Amino acid sequence: MTDKPLNLKEKTISVAPMMDWTDRHCRFFHRLMTRHALLYTEMVTTGALIHGDVPRHLRFHAEEHPVALQLGGSEPHDLAHCAKLGEEWGYDEINLNCGCPSERVQRGAFGACLMNEPQLVADCVKAMVDVVDVPVTVKHRIGIDKIESYEFVRDFVGAVSEAGCNTFIVHARNAWLQGLSPKQNREIPPLRYALVHRLKHDFPTLQFSINGGINTNALVHEHLRLLDGAMVGREAYHNPWWLAEWDAEFYGDAPQTLTREDIEARMCDYMVREAAEHGTNWWSIARHMLGLRNGLPGARRWRQVWSDHRLKTRPPHEVMALAHEPAAQAA
Repeated sequence: MTDKPLNLKEKTISVAPMMDWTDRHCRFFHRLMTRHALLYTEMVTTGALIHGDVPRHLRFHAEEHPVALQLGGSEPHDLAHCAKLGEEWGYDEINLNCGCPSERVQRGAFGACLMNEPQLVADCVKAMVDVVDVPVTVKHRIGIDKIESYEFVRDFVGAVSEAGCNTFIVHARNAWLQGLSPKQNREIPPLRYALVHRLKHDFPTLQFSINGGINTNALVHEHLRLLDGAMVGREAYHNPWWLAEWDAEFYGDAPQTLTREDIEARMCDYMVREAAEHGTNWWSIARHMLGLRNGLPGARRWRQVWSDHRLKTRPPHEVMALAHEPAAQAA
């Protein structure tokens, strides 16, 4: 623990936007363990909102607050329209993705490749800032491909901040647009935390959160001494019980009183509710909590029960009971 607990108004701990993972079911699950962490949606493209099913993409639960909507796009008018939709649906922040390196995103001319066009990003930000009252933020990398100079990311931040963005979430790795998969882009380019720390030094009035390789309380504290926030990605998803420490560790709140079993039971209640209200299959929700018992005896068998396709016709509370019977048969 730090000597002086951090204040939520001063520091932000967040769970990263992760495609196919941080849907509203995952966010509901994470919120059961932390009251304060900022949660992000998966990236939602402007095309999906303009031409698709808006409620399907933007619906979320009141319990998820604070929650941010991450948008993917590169056309200022479209982004302004979608940012306004996000505000109308009640999101606490609108975030522009300038960090995703996937080929699909590049074909849409957005994501990390936008770092090559800081003025376009500035135009996008200004278009959104002009139509919403909630904060507009940008998530980006420290560089792309072989561009490793500090000046590249410094000039990007400088141009975008002049358009009205005051908060930047920086993944402290370069994004390789060719030759690496998205997974490799999260692992192979080296982490260079010092560049993010330097951004805060050079832009002291702006807010900077850091992302990339953060998987312990010690690392979070290390960055919060120099920056305004820390964003945790896959570690939060694979080891979600870590989130149960955050409110006490970083905000000085009382320790979490819910047990893992309490969380699991509440998720079962949620699965029943979702099935009744939206026809959602419980197994599409349960997949997000498979890391809940990581490190505990019997965790592997517990995961197997919750993942057993033969149990899909059983109600979730019954599946939970089976998962906690040491000698129970899955079928």
